[in-house]
Amino acid sequence: MGTSPIPVGIPGIPTQQVGIPHRPESPLWNLDASILLVEDDAGDALLVEEMLTDSELDSALTWCKTLTEARAFLSTATTPVCVLLDLHLPDAHGLDAVRQILESDSDAAIVVLTGLEESGTGLRAVAQGAQDYLVKGRLGPEVLSRAVRYALQRKEVERAAAALRANQLIAQENARLELGLLPVPLLRDDRFRARARYEPGRVHGLLSGDFYDVVQTADGTVHAVIGDVSGHGAAEAALGVCLRVAWRTAVLCGTSQPEQIALLEEILVAERSDSHVFATVTSLVFPPGQRHAQVLRAGHPGLLLREGKDVSWVEPEGGMALGLLPGFGRWPTVDIPLAPGAGLVLFTDGLFEGRDGPDSRLGEEGLLAMARANGHLPARSFVDALVAGAAEGAAPYGGLADDVAVLHLGWGSESDER
Repeated sequence: MGTSPIPVGIPGIPTQQVGIPHRPESPLWNLDASILLVEDDAGDALLVEEMLTDSELDSALTWCKTLTEARAFLSTATTPVCVLLDLHLPDAHGLDAVRQILESDSDAAIVVLTGLEESGTGLRAVAQGAQDYLVKGRLGPEVLSRAVRYALQRKEVERAAAALRANQLIAQENARLELGLLPVPLLRDDRFRARARYEPGRVHGLLSGDFYDVVQTADGTVHAVIGDVSGHGAAEAALGVCLRVAWRTAVLCGTSQPEQIALLEEILVAERSDSHVFATVTSLVFPPGQRHAQVLRAGHPGLLLREGKDVSWVEPEGGMALGLLPGFGRWPTVDIPLAPGAGLVLFTDGLFEGRDGPDSRLGEEGLLAMARANGHLPARSFVDALVAGAAEGAAPYGGLADDVAVLHLGWGSESDER
């Protein structure tokens, strides 16, 4: 059912929309918005149209006789709308009309039109979500135009306040997720150095599923893990927290590396929201007093080996990512010899997948070159240099699109930070 024409004083020429004449002497009142009058009384509709014509507004006016017509108009509106709403309509009565308008377009500003004896109803309409109310018997061009402008402005303020509250909730959720994803390493021996860095991606508002952890058991063995759940958002971040906590529990319970990874895959499959979600993981074990590390890779990128100022790329044999073929994964454990003071650097793929050109990415070779250029730096500075270099290269092309986690591990002293 279409909108009904507003009488414009020219018999025989029906018009669905009336453009209120432009007033060049008052450009401040021109609105990038439309006005929707929902009124079943033709006389009242003509009165409102004449007042808007005499006002300072310059907006298109559409008249609908029923709430059904109004809801159809709002469903196709592409600009902000101020609804002048009568509460006595053929298909809606009282505050239910306000509720239905807000259901159709929660962004619509509403000015309720009431009778002389209905000021209480107008106040209740404002409490239900309308921005203002006007008494029909006291309407005038200035009062009406002011109410329309103020209603639109109040609605804009409400939307901004709602967006601010949503951002605050996201920030609070991020803080909780970060505590779960990025724990403080549990180390008993200060001879082992663990330096970590996490940098949120710029494309999404929530943390994603990057996680890491470091735990030293009572026998002096240091266990470490880094992982990346595919996708972005709260569900993936929560799954990352779940996997990290499960890994720490498994380590403290004395399970082996392959058993830990098999357990993480079982939990991933049980907890993921979509069957396409998977996770890549690298697990490390540093036995006490020994010069090697045991590495287990499940679809995760390689790692950097630092020996003195030299940096090399190490990619031990590994297995498939968790969740791709549940129950069929095989993850070998590989020993990496470590010279005194050597360090291993783990990271998620966000570190090297950022763009460094219109059609290119930093890539593994670019990351290795950057690492070698900073090989003289101590652990913390080295990690910071990698993240800063990747971010700087991606900055002209939108910044890092994915979260970045970096973990620098090895036996050493406070002085060398290796």
